[in-house]
Amino acid sequence: MRVVLRRYLYRRDFRIVHISIQRNHLHLIVEASDAKLLSRRMQSFAINAARSINKAAGRRGKVFRFRYRAKQLRTRDYARNAIAYVLNNWRRHREDEAFGVDRTAQLDAYSSAISFTGWKGNVRWRVPIGYEPLPVSAPRTDLLRSAWQWFGLIDPFETPGPSS
Repeated sequence: MRVVLRRYLYRRDFRIVHISIQRNHLHLIVEASDAKLLSRRMQSFAINAARSINKAAGRRGKVFRFRYRAKQLRTRDYARNAIAYVLNNWRRHREDEAFGVDRTAQLDAYSSAISFTGWKGNVRWRVPIGYEPLPVSAPRTDLLRSAWQWFGLIDPFETPGPSS
């Protein structure tokens, strides 16, 4: 996935700003110049990601069951909640408790959380030796750069989404 993400770095018209890789789905926050370009670039991303996943798994065939769903971030609070949702999605799916990992883990290694600078408190990540962060682009829109912070920084232990 890192190779695929690198293909979208430094583009002026389309940027992957945040990502979370789950067992059976992905969450992305992207910036795009317009809706048509968003559609084309997401199609390109899905094709490249599927090819990469199939190659790594030594298989062929369809990888993504459904086409992507886009929701435009228009307000500061919605942007803040979307960022929290993507970066802490592993907590929502209880991946932080799976495979013997306890809730003291602060970082989802399969997200762009380590590159994110909007965490609440004095967060110090314990980065595993040899860990390479997922390559994402810095946001260019004010909404994703700083305006979302009006509603507060994000707690690394926040569980996004509705209560279960």
